Order: sequence, then structure tokens, then C-alpha cells
Amino acid sequence: MVFTIISHLVNGVKEGVKAGLEGVSDVSGAIVDLVKNTTVSMLKGTTEVVTTGVDAAGSVVKGAISGVAEIGTVVVGTIKGIVIGTVRGVMESGGKQEEAIQGAVGQAIQSAKELGLNVGEAAVEVVKGAVEAVKEVGGDTIAATKTAVTTAVEAAAEIGGETVETVKSALSESVEGAKKIIEEIKK
Repeated sequence: MVFTIISHLVNGVKEGVKAGLEGVSDVSGAIVDLVKNTTVSMLKGTTEVVTTGVDAAGSVVKGAISGVAEIGTVVVGTIKGIVIGTVRGVMESGGKQEEAIQGAVGQAIQSAKELGLNVGEAAVEVVKGAVEAVKEVGGDTIAATKTAVTTAVEAAAEIGGETVETVKSALSESVEGAKKIIEEIKK
């Protein structure tokens, strides 16, 4: 049951993003509102289990990235916007900040790897996007930074190999406060 709902959510977002970007020349500029609005619309038709969990945000990111990839747009340029739109949409639909970030960041890192993108660069954009989204909806940006950085490092560790060190290094150099958060993870 839940798998069917999640699959429906991924496919619905994917098709919504593809349709919404048809004929759009500035994909990066259009993606935030498109993903947010699609997220809000899709989550209205799902159960509480999906709308409030990590799965909702992850499903939206997976669908949005798939939709953008299918129209041939370079995904690295839109990944931050996808995360911003997802986190805003999930939170505006009643989802919890931490779960929205965990789902969006974790899936974005996995998708970046699957698409052959530079995971370190993607992690920086994803973390910055999550924090920006939380700021826009009036959430706790300090907690958002910690959740996003921690989730990015955990997702990189799941990928394995040198990915975790690449992500840690990129985040430490490019995201304010990330170095301290990463040092705390080690303890």
C-alpha cells in the first residue's frame, strides 16, 4: 500500500515537472516554484504516513530529478532548486522540517551519484538549498544546517568509496558551520 502510494508520488512529480518545464528556457529559475507547487498538489492526495515522513521528500526529489533528466536538462544546475522546492512544499503541506530535509538531501545525493554528477558539488548545492528553503518558510536554519550536513555525509557513506571524504571536504570548504558539524559526527 505505502509502496504504491510512494510510486504514485514519484511518477506524479516526475510527470508534473516534465509538463511544467516543457518549452521553458530558464529551467533553474522555474524549478523552485514548479517543484514546490507540484509537491503541495501531490501531497494533498496522499495519506498522513507519506506526507509527514522522510519518504515524501525523497519521493518528490526522485521524481523531480527524473523529470528534469528526461527533458535533457543538466541536473547539477537544478538540484538546489529541486531541494528548495521540495523542502518548502513538504513543510507547507504540514511535514516536519527534519524529515523534509532528510528525505530531500538523502535522495538528492543518491540521485546525483546515479546520474554520474560530482557528488561533492551536488552535496554543497543540496545542503545550501535545504537551509535556504527552511529560511524561506521561517524554520530553524541552525537545526536545518546540522540536519542537512549530517544527512549528506550519511548518504555519501552509503554510496561508499571515496565519496564520503569528497562530500565532507566539499561541505567543510563551502558551507558555513559544516566543518564543526562534521567534527561532531566523528565523536
